[in-house]
Amino acid sequence: MASTTGASLKFTSLSSSFKQTQVPLRGVSNVNSVSFPSLRMRPGSLRFRVSCAAKPETVNKVCEIVRKQLALPDDSSVTGESKFSTLGADSLDTVEIVMGLEEEFGISVEEESAQSISTVQDAADLIEKLMDKNCA
Repeated sequence: MASTTGASLKFTSLSSSFKQTQVPLRGVSNVNSVSFPSLRMRPGSLRFRVSCAAKPETVNKVCEIVRKQLALPDDSSVTGESKFSTLGADSLDTVEIVMGLEEEFGISVEEESAQSISTVQDAADLIEKLMDKNCA
């Protein structure tokens, strides 16, 4: 798994093609910009998502904890994209899930961070961030 401690992105205007993308990463050299003049974008179809995905083991462990906390059957579909609210969790369930994660991973989640968790992936990413912070 690759990790980075700082990143920034710069986009220039789009006129039916990607013109320039700069991604300077601290600690990484020789990063070049890439142009895709042959790609045509329809207006309103541009979506951009940056994800620092957690390890699959962490996501799987979070899925297990969520299943257990919400008393979901073992065969229920819980993935990184699963939203707690879609799985039937209310605010109390979410607090209990966070408490279970804190206990399982030996971390402490601040209230502000806990409020930003809405998916299993959000929880797994936060766990790894806190675990990396604790190891540093």
